[in-house]
Amino acid sequence: MHYTRLLCAIVVTLWSVVLAAGQVTTPAALPAELRTQVQDGRFGIVTSIRGLPLGVRDALQTLFGSLSLDIAEPGAEFQRTDVIVTPGLPIRRMVAAGCTNRYCLVYYERGGFAHTWQVALFRWTPEATRFEWGGAAPGGLMTIEDVKKAVLSGAVKGGQTRF
Repeated sequence: MHYTRLLCAIVVTLWSVVLAAGQVTTPAALPAELRTQVQDGRFGIVTSIRGLPLGVRDALQTLFGSLSLDIAEPGAEFQRTDVIVTPGLPIRRMVAAGCTNRYCLVYYERGGFAHTWQVALFRWTPEATRFEWGGAAPGGLMTIEDVKKAVLSGAVKGGQTRF
């Protein structure tokens, strides 16, 4: 009985550490340097997950804290609610994305208990990729230009950590 309690305490402690390590903190406001990059950047349209640079796909997986890249292609089925209708569907779906030669902007839906829309901005090079900023976005954005406008207008609420 004593060992069971000790084991439970260890598991709970380790799980708490894993959850805390997987959370990402982001600044609430888009920093001035990033604002300039988003405003002036010529974001080429990315129409599929495979169209994103490999480093950005890896960074998304890390951001999501998942063992695989848990995101569906634009228009594909995904786990929209917390009621599992079709097992194995991703909980996220890419809506729009675009990349410059240094930055990628990804807008996606996140299903589950509370259906939300999120934006993530990455700085990327062939050598390294880094999550720079992101947050909760309004729904209904259709193009990367819509996403840029939302980011620049402040409609994307940075600092959200539920990616």
